[in-house]
Amino acid sequence: MRIALLEDEQDQADLVCAWLTAAGHGCHAYLLGKDLVREAQRETFDMFLLDWEVPGMSGADVLIWIRANIAEPVPVLFVTARQREEDIVHALSSGADDYMIKPLGKLELLARIDALGRRARQRQKPDEGLLEFGPLIIDCPSRQVKLDGTEVAMTQKDYELALFLLRNIGRLLSRGHILEAVWGQSADINTRTVDTHVSRIRGKLQLTPERGWRLSAVYQHGYRLERVAVEARQRA
Repeated sequence: MRIALLEDEQDQADLVCAWLTAAGHGCHAYLLGKDLVREAQRETFDMFLLDWEVPGMSGADVLIWIRANIAEPVPVLFVTARQREEDIVHALSSGADDYMIKPLGKLELLARIDALGRRARQRQKPDEGLLEFGPLIIDCPSRQVKLDGTEVAMTQKDYELALFLLRNIGRLLSRGHILEAVWGQSADINTRTVDTHVSRIRGKLQLTPERGWRLSAVYQHGYRLERVAVEARQRA
């Protein structure tokens, strides 16, 4: 998962990021709440880990901003030294999904992150043997894609990008998020590569309004794949 961490102590941020990276996650650390919010306006994340007491915009303020401005139900885990019952209740009632009290334990933190990730994935269409979207069918075990019963020739990256977009239908995904998910965190590739591959799979899989899809580029952000309602298709 691509995780945003708000933690104003650099050593602690480095430690948590090391734990997350070793567990296979991508970690983006921010020392100030305003910096995380600014980045979240142009980037997308699978989860937020928020410390409460940071300079300026607090973790509680960031949580309120997330719930007011991010349409997708992205999991939020509070990690803070505050342990009063009223603080925990305030965080959970403001939209946090879980709450951990410092000092953090590596195994417990990773377990809670995995649990929140599972819950988030359960809200999406599960990956079984086949993913079916009308005439578009993806056979996950064989990595085969068929459209109207005919196999579509796909490169490895085209397939992985198509699968990532279809797993996140309706969700706005930043180019940086797509790059990390499909090409990996350390890939030395610019965002133009994403644009090229998106254009290619739009054509190969006919992700157009006439076929019931809209794959839109969002200015200075990324892409969103959506199903188009019957009425909208008739107007297109």
